[in-house]
Amino acid sequence: MKKVLIFGVGELQRSIIRRAKLKGLFTIGIDPCADAVCKDEVDAFEIVGGQDFEGTCAVVEKYGVDAIVTAATDKPLVMMARVAEKYGFPFYSVETAQWSTDKYQMKQRFLEGGVPCARGRLIAKVEEADDLYYPLIIKPRDNSGSRGVKLCRNNEELQEAMQEALQYSHLDTVLVEEYIEGQEYSIEGLHYEGKSEVIQFTEKTTTEFPYNVELAHKQPANLTENQKNDIRELVSKIAKCMHFENCPSHTELKINERGIFIIETSPRMGGDYITSTLVPLSTGINMEDQLLHIALGEKVDTQTGRVEKASGVCFFCLPEGVVKRIDPLINEVVNWPGVYSFELKLKEGDEVHQITSSLNRYGEVIVKGEDRKMVDKRLKEYNKALEIRIQLD
Repeated sequence: MKKVLIFGVGELQRSIIRRAKLKGLFTIGIDPCADAVCKDEVDAFEIVGGQDFEGTCAVVEKYGVDAIVTAATDKPLVMMARVAEKYGFPFYSVETAQWSTDKYQMKQRFLEGGVPCARGRLIAKVEEADDLYYPLIIKPRDNSGSRGVKLCRNNEELQEAMQEALQYSHLDTVLVEEYIEGQEYSIEGLHYEGKSEVIQFTEKTTTEFPYNVELAHKQPANLTENQKNDIRELVSKIAKCMHFENCPSHTELKINERGIFIIETSPRMGGDYITSTLVPLSTGINMEDQLLHIALGEKVDTQTGRVEKASGVCFFCLPEGVVKRIDPLINEVVNWPGVYSFELKLKEGDEVHQITSSLNRYGEVIVKGEDRKMVDKRLKEYNKALEIRIQLD
């Protein structure tokens, strides 16, 4: 039985843990948290700090690990690259991991590689942005999930946003960027044997500013064939300048009348059920399975079972208040046509606050359909029907 080491044993890794077990792999999970949510789902669990290289290597040697993977998180990527370098696991370089987990270094690679992106720089104080034009976007250099990302329209908002962003960072500077107008998308790709392949195009809906938190993802995105081909070329260009190999990728971009602008990328799979659930529903291809093939040095197959369907997820965005009552019939949503799954993370008496990051959303419904029109219709109707069943004071 081959053994795979999974970095992180939280909710974001639940799906890939289950896919590995379905493939008959022995799963070892490491996490700094002793009560990690999925610790009982892996075959072996070890508590290892996120920066503990020697401790991680000890786990590799203890179990005779054959491959390493993670899902939907940037935090362990540098550690994984270091471990892969030491033991010869299929992975990308430590340098690539460092570029990918520092948004400023990533931007420098984009600029050097001719990848269109927002202009930006690092600042440690508001005065260093005096020559930039509002609105501006502030981001921590070293975090994800929309944590600390905020739009600013003046110096006062910039000062407040900087302080908030630094709370989500281990560094003393933040990245300030010009604001790019346009519809936002994410692109799910695979990079192996020296080639880059786009598996699916995802269309996003986000909260109103100043925060920019994702509230819905729909596949496939409503894009022209010319736009898709242009995006494929950009993904290949990104892979070249970032040195992506033996990995998936999740690339976020915007499109407006000026063209396509890359927001950021990462050599890992997308969260928010994008890769684990939506891609298999809309394409028939399970990217987690293909990542496991890459990690084990096995053949990648993105054609067998391929379909052209649609899927989507909608996260609940409720007005602020206190939950007064939840209609017990709300759980019948799982029996509605096309509903794949449903989760509500609220109970009576809970407080509902403004959504400021992907960590404080209140549940979701995932649907599937034969085409985008059907998925759009279901998400709109179901989200409205579900919100009516949640009464707030």
